[in-house]
Amino acid sequence: MLGGNALADIIPIRKARPCVEVGEACGEWFVRVVEEDQELTRSFKLESYALAFAEGQRSRLHLNTFSRL
Repeated sequence: MLGGNALADIIPIRKARPCVEVGEACGEWFVRVVEEDQELTRSFKLESYALAFAEGQRSRLHLNTFSRL
């Protein structure tokens, strides 16, 4: 171990800006939720369920809107 403290050499990654994205691929709907230190993707068979989930996440994260891809 060089320098005595291996963790001292770790550079933290930049925190992501929170966002919610909705998109469709191959007949399935996906919602991607990005928070400061984590990312979650959920899939739905129905667009209405995906939009309802996205709206709930938008509200939880105090965002003005979500993106449709």
